[in-house]
Amino acid sequence: MIFGYLWINCFSTLEYDHRLGGFSAAVSAIAFLLPALFTSSPIRQRYVLSKELLGRLLISILLFAAATMAVAALYNFRLVGIEDIYNFREQLDFPTFISYSIGIASAALLPFAYACFIARRNYWLAAAVLLLLLLYYPITLSKLAFFTPAWLVAMTLLARLVEARTAVILSLLLPLLAGLLLVVHKTADATIPITDAVRYFYTVNFRILAVPAAAMDVYSDFFSKHELTHFCQISFLKRFVACPYQDQMSIVMERAYKLGNFNASMFATEGIASMGLWLAPIALFGCGLVIALGNRLSAGLPPGFILVSGAVFPQILLNVPLSVALVTHGGAVLFLLWYITPRTMFEPDAADTA
Repeated sequence: MIFGYLWINCFSTLEYDHRLGGFSAAVSAIAFLLPALFTSSPIRQRYVLSKELLGRLLISILLFAAATMAVAALYNFRLVGIEDIYNFREQLDFPTFISYSIGIASAALLPFAYACFIARRNYWLAAAVLLLLLLYYPITLSKLAFFTPAWLVAMTLLARLVEARTAVILSLLLPLLAGLLLVVHKTADATIPITDAVRYFYTVNFRILAVPAAAMDVYSDFFSKHELTHFCQISFLKRFVACPYQDQMSIVMERAYKLGNFNASMFATEGIASMGLWLAPIALFGCGLVIALGNRLSAGLPPGFILVSGAVFPQILLNVPLSVALVTHGGAVLFLLWYITPRTMFEPDAADTA
């Protein structure tokens, strides 16, 4: 995302200090990665679930996710194609508790349960998780909900076939390479319909990387001319401090640029919007500390398990602020689940006796 923004920054026609924007983005990336990658202080497990309690927790997750889906379906359930979801997204209106439950269940609880069932070789229950996740699509009309089941299966296969770090690189390289090849082959009169090639390229190559990078460009322009948020975009803080923006940042950006409800990552929101281009690296250093905490809470778990159970989280981090990812989408819940997961579950004979 950062490299994408640095590229866009060279050609952007938006009027702000592009040299400062590029410098701020590069330093922010370093400030984020230093604590996120190099914090190695151990955190002792003071509470660990027994295998029996873990099993009950996993069944409880399935029941909670199913109940959330059933209640949410009373407010919205539409079977529409991906290209038509934006015709109905504005009509979605869930109670606050249901909205939080949907985000936490689909992004944190169910992927964690799926990874545990795979580790315990409970493949039928893992399949049930995938079905539940797919059923969240007609409720949320979200591309992420639609692709999450396939994404979890792909990450499972990658984690089995190659080492975890290689799997991470391939998880980014292969989908993007497929989009490029589709476009190249179509220009060479391939048999793939142009609509399918363009749809894939837009959904994967453009939406995953280009849009989050473009959001940094848009936010840099907007907050070079408007008052900073000073973190008041966090709903909880609006109760205690005066905020120049009463609406969500995505709505503010839609009114200013007419690009749709434009959410953005921590680099744009906690960084640029909250502290400005000069001080954004300080905010991103703090965000890196939060991710470092998650890393330490997962210490001792197999890399493949972390990769699969947290497979949805990077996609969320690219598109929403860190505070939203932790609370609304259950990132903090996922960190806690990693912390209390029994490491003995992954011993050679544990899966056969679980």
